[in-house]
Amino acid sequence: MESLVAALAALAGRRVLVTGDTGFKGSWLSLWLHDLGCEVHGYALPPDGPTSHFGQLGLAGLIHHVDGDVRDADRLARAFRDARPEVVIHLAAQPIVRRSYRDPKETFDTNVAGGVNLLECVRASDDVAALVFATSDKCYRNVETARGYVEDDRLGGHDPYSASKAAAELVFASYLDSFFRARPGTGAATSRAGNVIGGGDWAEDRIIPDCIRALSAGRPVRIRSPRATRPWQHVLEPLSGYLVLAAALLRDPSAHEGSWNFGPPESAVHTVGDVVDLVIEGWGSGSVEIEPAPPGLHEAGLLSLNCDKARDGLGWSPRWDFATTVARTVEWYRLQHDGAPAIELTRRHLSSYLEVPA
Repeated sequence: MESLVAALAALAGRRVLVTGDTGFKGSWLSLWLHDLGCEVHGYALPPDGPTSHFGQLGLAGLIHHVDGDVRDADRLARAFRDARPEVVIHLAAQPIVRRSYRDPKETFDTNVAGGVNLLECVRASDDVAALVFATSDKCYRNVETARGYVEDDRLGGHDPYSASKAAAELVFASYLDSFFRARPGTGAATSRAGNVIGGGDWAEDRIIPDCIRALSAGRPVRIRSPRATRPWQHVLEPLSGYLVLAAALLRDPSAHEGSWNFGPPESAVHTVGDVVDLVIEGWGSGSVEIEPAPPGLHEAGLLSLNCDKARDGLGWSPRWDFATTVARTVEWYRLQHDGAPAIELTRRHLSSYLEVPA
């Protein structure tokens, strides 16, 4: 916990730009930074309807948000010039695997070309001192191994989403080698987080939102691959990693550049079925139906991360175990379903997370 406390102190009051602030992770992060006293600027597509976590938190009235697409280089550059950020946390993405099959061009344009636009803005800025560029645990070439992937493992991807994240990593590495290392006042790193869950996520084709929609309507929860394993973690876990990493880049850029994994211990990886069983238990009712995967859709069966580098190099480690993570997530949705304000629930979970010793 000491490393996180120190990181929050180092970031307090900074000008921070969060791309993708209207998304699930971005909205949690933007509120956290706002409550920390940062001058928060956000750049993202408009929030997805009135149920979005961004909208429920009222973030439009708390931070400086600009509606924009990372594929729009000119608009993104204007947002950078207006914000003059000291810290940039790049979360904007097309994040859904199944959607990447439906529209691979959109996925590559957003995740790769949009990433290039972001890196160009950082390259042109004299203000940015730390860049955390989020990709995904799925950037690794998945060979269905039981061991967790480490940061220097081979990159790749079968589906367009995974391939786009691997490609974004290669683009980032080129900018780091060609431009950012020559600027001693700028630190840059990528972050590869495991599967995140938590209150306020309403995206399509994600296990928790699908569960909550089904349970709220009294329908069975339908899942495709109950035995598939994933590095499940609460959304606050990787976000705390991003903040610790950003502070480390401000303090010593050359020692903390490169790539970093953020996920649960390899021994704590669980199946899709485990998640659904705990969600139903926490909700108090419900059932499961197994449905066949659509033809042509490839999904990894085994996936875990080795996060020794983050533990040893940043002093970062997860704070909530698997059972707590799922219980907190279901609690958020259950209380919100019963009328509790989203911002109250989100701040309550953030406060509880910060109280847990490292």
